[in-house]
Amino acid sequence: MTATGPATVPVTAALALGDDALVLSHRLGEWAGHAPVLEEEVALANIALDLLGQARVLLSLAGDEDELAYLREERAFRNLQLVEQPNGDFAHTIARQLYFSTYQHLLYADLAAGDGPFAPLAAKAVKEVAYHRDHAEQWTLRLGDGTETSHERMTRACAALWRYTGEMFQPVEGLAADWARLEERWLESITDVLTRATLALPEGSRTGAWSAGAGRQGLHTEPFGRMLAEMQHLHRSHPGATW
Repeated sequence: MTATGPATVPVTAALALGDDALVLSHRLGEWAGHAPVLEEEVALANIALDLLGQARVLLSLAGDEDELAYLREERAFRNLQLVEQPNGDFAHTIARQLYFSTYQHLLYADLAAGDGPFAPLAAKAVKEVAYHRDHAEQWTLRLGDGTETSHERMTRACAALWRYTGEMFQPVEGLAADWARLEERWLESITDVLTRATLALPEGSRTGAWSAGAGRQGLHTEPFGRMLAEMQHLHRSHPGATW
């Protein structure tokens, strides 16, 4: 696919989508050497690489991909707060994947069907994201309808991340989407998966308490700062280095 130049692409939207993919890719990469079984070691690494590939294309539409990834300060990132949340246990990671990959798959399918500037990327990425979504759904069913312990862990994970899901459906400048309909379809899908997994839909608010906004406005949760410091450490320690 040939990338379109930043002059013809909504930079705000490119940064939002690119930062989502970059940050979640890094979080999933943290599972390397720590996944519960070898098969998941490979699966999570592959999902992380898919997201990193998406991030590189999207960030290159907004500027220099390395500078945007490694030299921006925390407040300049526009990713959702959901994707920056720590991995926690395996159930926590799967709940985060379920919420985000369902949203991303629905959004990219809509973008791919249109003729906007993100249609080419979305048409390619939607095939990858369909796998991400299926992987999360299958593990949700397995954990939710598994042992008493796995059911309890999955219940806690879904509830803990619920408050971060509302931000996904706040309009993003430059993205032509029916956000209300997207949210409706997302809720239908999540409800169906959780029901089949014998899990209850979490209660409570789906948005945080910050009236000034959230990740899309550059307001992030405490764990993000620590993650960003680790992600940017090598590049900042050796500025201008070539390999």
